[in-house]
Amino acid sequence: MDNSQSVSYQAGQAKGQTKEKGNQMMDKASNAAQSCKESMQEAGQQAKAKAQDAADAVKDATGMRK
Repeated sequence: MDNSQSVSYQAGQAKGQTKEKGNQMMDKASNAAQSCKESMQEAGQQAKAKAQDAADAVKDATGMRK
């Protein structure tokens, strides 16, 4: 293998490694986004439940619950 072939081979190797590293970073970002989405959904459900409990308490206190 002459010098130009070696340089070309090394450039191809570097390109492949860079692409793989990029893919790994995208996977990590996707996983983080999914985790955030799930956390926000859970927080929303908890807030909804608390609001419903508060509304029920007001209904009980004012005699509006049927």
